[in-house]
Amino acid sequence: MVKKFTAVERRREMAELKGWEKVRGRDAISKSYRFRNFNEAFGFMTRVALMAERMDHHPEWFNVYNRVDVTLTTHDANGVTERDIALAKFMDSV
Repeated sequence: MVKKFTAVERRREMAELKGWEKVRGRDAISKSYRFRNFNEAFGFMTRVALMAERMDHHPEWFNVYNRVDVTLTTHDANGVTERDIALAKFMDSV
């Protein structure tokens, strides 16, 4: 099992992420992505889904047309872990 970050560790790791925020009332991080259209949003989700499956780490997300809202937390650890930061970095690179 992976260890969840302390508040200090989470802030340090999040400093490297652009646009990600701590979720109020949860030990989780979130970001909203906007695309030109549904096709681009769905393509993003498909690429992320393939990586998430390889990582065995799946996002909580919501899609409407060109917007994809993502929340990351590691349920097994009850908080943000290195898995969340790695998946966030991958999403930002897509």
